[in-house]
Amino acid sequence: MLTILLYIFIGIIALQIFYYLIVFSKFAFAKPQKITPKRIPVSVIVCAKNEAENVTKFIPLLAEQNYPDYEIVLIDDASSDDTLEIFEAFEKQYSNVRLVKVQNNEAFWGNKKFALTLGIKAAKKEYLLFTDADCYPTSKDWIMNMTSQFTLHKTIILGYGAYEKIKGSFLNKIIRFETVLTAVQYFSWAKMGRPYMGVGRNLAYKREEFFKVNGFMDHMKIRSGDDDLFINQASNSKNTTICYAPESFTVSAPKTTYSEWFKQKRRHVSTASFYKGFDKFQLGLFYFSQLFFFLLAIILLAFQFQWMIVCGLIVFRYIFTWITLGYASGRLKEKDVMYWFPIIELILIFTQLNVYFTNSISKPVHWK
Repeated sequence: MLTILLYIFIGIIALQIFYYLIVFSKFAFAKPQKITPKRIPVSVIVCAKNEAENVTKFIPLLAEQNYPDYEIVLIDDASSDDTLEIFEAFEKQYSNVRLVKVQNNEAFWGNKKFALTLGIKAAKKEYLLFTDADCYPTSKDWIMNMTSQFTLHKTIILGYGAYEKIKGSFLNKIIRFETVLTAVQYFSWAKMGRPYMGVGRNLAYKREEFFKVNGFMDHMKIRSGDDDLFINQASNSKNTTICYAPESFTVSAPKTTYSEWFKQKRRHVSTASFYKGFDKFQLGLFYFSQLFFFLLAIILLAFQFQWMIVCGLIVFRYIFTWITLGYASGRLKEKDVMYWFPIIELILIFTQLNVYFTNSISKPVHWK
């Protein structure tokens, strides 16, 4: 029996080699990205619900972008705080701000996708760049960098949305490592010709891509997924590319308590269950390989079965994963999270397991 488990363990290592050295290496070891400004007209779209404090700080940063032709479409999704009043003030202050007011609609109440649809229809430019109300760009050249990747055929651009660093917070390192790992996955699969998701904190596409798939209609009843479910449906090898230049990043405040982060993960996992079959399979297979790497390593070492071979395989596995993720995290300016890689990886694996069990019992809460 232990011999069979050892062979399975070797198979798991081989599966991890496929992911890290074949798939993830596509992004981790990619050449620095060339930025050629396009100067195409762009609508920056921000949807907010009860985000008065954040929009007060961050909308002025969007208004200060170094870009010749863009508008900012501010969508107030029936906020009950001062968000609408603040947006109205920005509309008067900045000539390129367009305001969209969303009233409560019984059929789409609390549905961010409905609000975004109204904003997209109100936008005057053909190219759309999305970020969230609690995000800000890392540079004044954010728009220029993201739009530089548009071509005649590449009409969907996947960007990176980072989280702020909080000194002395181990939870913050966990959150940022997971964000890096997620980005490595969707960037790498996009480079492999199998794009499957993007993040609404930093995402761009041409308006025609939205209407080709009837917008969010096929998943309107699913409260989340205005970013990843849309990309899962609309993107393909021909129309999608990535942008990973440091000046193209956005940043947002991370969760500061485990319970809030756990709720966020529950929403993300529940949305992923609606991905295409292949995408669910490859994500599930990767998680399976992570989980069973640890379980089988523990079992084999507990029985001291071929322990030298097992230890050698464990060391080999950590070398190639650490190198691949190390290069990728450096590209995303998150190299510090890799110092805690073995511990964080283990925490994430069993947190994911907890999320699956929790979601099978009750549904997570979505848009505010």
